[in-house]
Amino acid sequence: MKKIIVLAFSVISGFAYCQDNHLKVNQMKFNAGIITEKLLETKAFYTNYLDFGVTFENEFYLLMHAPDKSSEISFLLPRHPTQKPIFQEPFSGKGVYLTIEVEKVDEVYQRLKQKGVKIEVDIRDEPWGDRHFAIVDPNGIGIDIVTYTKPDEG
Repeated sequence: MKKIIVLAFSVISGFAYCQDNHLKVNQMKFNAGIITEKLLETKAFYTNYLDFGVTFENEFYLLMHAPDKSSEISFLLPRHPTQKPIFQEPFSGKGVYLTIEVEKVDEVYQRLKQKGVKIEVDIRDEPWGDRHFAIVDPNGIGIDIVTYTKPDEG
């Protein structure tokens, strides 16, 4: 009986070890990339208004991170000779949006208004539990800035 328990523990431990290693091998980090001619305007917008930092940049690529470094977004100059055809054409300005979750959406809203950022969707509460507003970056990308709240009970 002792051998069966030891064998069972070994099998379970081995399974857990395999599961842990499987998770480590398959962990992912997501980074959205936008192909744009407006690298300088984009860098200024995200650093000056949204407090993003620059992780890496060169003459054709800009990688930026959120203030807490929990997420990143990249921007790439179109038609750069180092890039393959799939990464050549610039973003057309439609069909993409970003959501930035913040702890105090009202404070961010007031700060951006004071800095003169055009507000596209005024601050509001939604029945599904968002308190949010929206702005647009230099590339035409809508940015929904949100604090998640409890949905209305109705």
